[in-house]
Amino acid sequence: MARRPRPATSLRARTGLQVPKQTPPKKRTQPPAAQASRRPASSTSGSTATRGGRRGGAVNDARTSTSRRGSSAATRAPARKSDAKRAPAKKAPARKSTARKSTARKSTARKAGGPKTAAKRATARKAATSKRAPRTETSSPRLRAVPRPKTVRAARPRVRLLALLGVMAVGFAAIGMRLIDLQAISSDHYTELGLEQRVRSMTLPAERGAIFDRKGDELAVSVPVKTIVADPSVVPDPAGYAEELAPLLGVDERALRRRLADHDAAFAYVARQVSDRVASKVEALGFAGITAIPESKRFYPSSSLAAPVVGFVGVDGDGLGGLESGHEQALGGKAGFIALERDPQGRDIPNGKRRGDAARRGSDLVLTLDQSLQYETEQALVAEVERADAKGGTAVIVDVKTGDVLSMATVDGPSVDEAGVDIPAHPATNEKQNRAVTDVFEPGSTNKVITLAAALEAGEVTPETVFEVPDTIRIGDKDFRDSHEHPAQMMSVADILRESSNVGTIMIGQQVGATRLDAAMRGFGFGSKTAVDFPGESSGLLPNQDTYRNSSTVMGTVPMGQGIAVTALQMLDVYTTLANDGVSRSPRLIAATIDSEGNREEHPPQAGQRVVSSDTAAKLRSMLAGVVSDGTGTKAAIAGYTVAGKTGTAKKAPYDEGQYVASFVGFAPVEAPQFAAIVVVDAPAGEIYGGDIAAPVFSRIMQYALRLEQVPPSEAISGAQGA
Repeated sequence: MARRPRPATSLRARTGLQVPKQTPPKKRTQPPAAQASRRPASSTSGSTATRGGRRGGAVNDARTSTSRRGSSAATRAPARKSDAKRAPAKKAPARKSTARKSTARKSTARKAGGPKTAAKRATARKAATSKRAPRTETSSPRLRAVPRPKTVRAARPRVRLLALLGVMAVGFAAIGMRLIDLQAISSDHYTELGLEQRVRSMTLPAERGAIFDRKGDELAVSVPVKTIVADPSVVPDPAGYAEELAPLLGVDERALRRRLADHDAAFAYVARQVSDRVASKVEALGFAGITAIPESKRFYPSSSLAAPVVGFVGVDGDGLGGLESGHEQALGGKAGFIALERDPQGRDIPNGKRRGDAARRGSDLVLTLDQSLQYETEQALVAEVERADAKGGTAVIVDVKTGDVLSMATVDGPSVDEAGVDIPAHPATNEKQNRAVTDVFEPGSTNKVITLAAALEAGEVTPETVFEVPDTIRIGDKDFRDSHEHPAQMMSVADILRESSNVGTIMIGQQVGATRLDAAMRGFGFGSKTAVDFPGESSGLLPNQDTYRNSSTVMGTVPMGQGIAVTALQMLDVYTTLANDGVSRSPRLIAATIDSEGNREEHPPQAGQRVVSSDTAAKLRSMLAGVVSDGTGTKAAIAGYTVAGKTGTAKKAPYDEGQYVASFVGFAPVEAPQFAAIVVVDAPAGEIYGGDIAAPVFSRIMQYALRLEQVPPSEAISGAQGA
C-alpha cells in the first residue's frame, strides 16, 4: 500500500519553538572550478538516481530522511563546517537554495522510495542525523521553548450579528418594562414624589366669627392682616435677609437669623400679623423664600368693655379665655389649605397648579349683653371700688322674664405697679377671670332669704310670726351675735329680715332643720353650675349631710350665710326666682348664633321649674321691699320705683385678717319685676356693710336699666313700703 505523503511543515509549526529571525550571509563569488567541485554528486549522473534494487531504495530512504531533517535544520544553522568557518562571528541562517534543494530531494525521495517499514525509516533517520555537522559556538543561537499559543477560531459574522441582535433586544425589553413601570404601574407614586419637590402646602386660617351684643354692636371682630413667613430651605443668605427684615418688621435680628438658617425646616414665621403697608415693603424686596400670607387679627372695638366675659384669643387665633374659649368650635370655623407650585428658590411658578379647600368662616355669637348698660355698670362699679379702696368688685344685671344677662362687670381695685406708680381702679382686662361666675364668696345676710323661704314653705312661720330675739345666741360651743348690740326684743319674721338679725335668722333655721334647709339651698341652685355654661364656672360649696350631723355649729353659720360659698350669679338666681313668682329662670348669655351663610339660630331661654310656691314668693317680695324702704338697704332705693332686695356683709376667709365682702342683691319694680341685679364689693378698706358699699351701686345701675328699657314708674304701694 502506497505511503501517505506527509506535509512539509516547518520546525516552528512542529515543535512550537521560537526561531529568531536570521539575516542570510552575503554570497561569495567563487571560481567556476570551485563551484564545480562542490556540486553534489547526485547531480552528475542521472543513472545513479534511477538505479533499482535494495541498495538504491535504502539510499533513497536515507536521503529522504536526511532531506526531511535537513530542511528543518537548515533554518537553524549552516549545513557545512566550511560555512561556519567563513563567518564565525555572524549568525549564518540557512540559504534559500539549500532549503529548496532539500525540499526537492525530499520530493524525489518520496517518489522513488515507495512503501517502507517503520524500522527502515527509523534507521534512515538515525543515519542522516549522524552525518549532521556538530554544533559549534558559532552556530545559530539556542532555541527557547515557548508554550504553543491557543488557537482561537474567528467567529462567523452571522453568529456575531445574531448575538448582537439578541443583546439589543434584551436591552430594549428592559427599557420598555421600566417605561411601563414609570408611566403606568408606578406613575402615581412618582407623580407624588415630583409634587413633593415643588408643591408647598399652607394652612389657610378661617376667619373667626364676630361677637355682638344684643343690639348688634360689635364686641369682638377679626380684621384681615398679613403674616410674613419663610421657607428656610431655599433662603440663600440668612444673615443678609435678617439684617434687612429685622428693622422693617421690628423683630430681633439674631433670633430671625437663627430661624432662617435652619435649612432642614420648610416653614418658619418671620413676623405675625403685620399691616398691609409693612407687608408690601417686604414683598417689594423680592427675597426668595419670603412670602406674605393672609391672616386675621382679633380686634375689640369697645376695648375692655365686658372683656372678662368676651375673653381673648392667642396669636394663632385660638380662644384662650372667656366666651372666645368656651365657644371656640362655633367661633373658630374650619381652616382651609392651599397647595402652590414653587421653584427651588421658593417663588410661585406662573400658571402652576393651585389646589386647596377654602376656609369656612366661624359663626357669629349674639350675646344678651347690652353694650350701653354694660358700660354704665362698669363705670358705677369702678367709682365705688375706687372710693372704698376695695380689692375689686362684681356686678350682674339680668332680665327677670327671660333670664338674659344684660351686663356682667368685673373691676380691679386700685394698686401700685412694680415701678411704684399708682394704678386706679379699672375694668378688668380680657385676660382676667369673669369673677361673677368663677369666684365664690360667703354670701352672708343675702342668704337669709333662703332660710325664710324654707320656713314659709314648711309652714313653720309667717311674716307676722314673732320671736324674742336677743343679740347673742350660743350654738354648740360658739356664740353668734347680731351686728349691733341690743337687748332681747320681740321681732316678727319681717322685722328679722328687714333688720338683718343674725340671731333671729338662726332661731328660724333651727325650726326648719338641717335637712330642709339643705334641700332649700340646693333647690335654689346652690352647689350646681348655672345654665350660663361659662368656662371655668364654679358650682360653689355646700356642707354635706355628715357635716350637718358632726358639726355643732353648722346650724349657726349656714342659716345666716356663713360656712357656704356661692358665685354672684348663683345668688342672683335666688332673687330672680322670687321675682319670677317662685319659678326659676336660668341665666342666658348667648341669644343666638349666625353661621357663615347668614342663617340665625336662636338659643331660646330654658324652661324654669318651680322652687317655692307663688304665695311664698309674694310674701318674700313684700318683705324684701321693706328692707329697701325701711331697713338696711335704704341706699338701694330708686326715685319713682319700688325696689326689693337684701344687704349682705360677710367675713372673708381667712377670718382673722378682718376683711369683709359687702353685697346687695334685689329687683325692681316690686309689683312687676323687670330686672334683678347683684353688686359684690371685695374687701373694702373703710366701710364694710353692704348697705353702705354695694347698695348705692345697685341703685345707680338699676335706675339706668329701667330708664333704658323705658319701664314706667311704679305706683305707690303702701303695703310694700310699710312692710
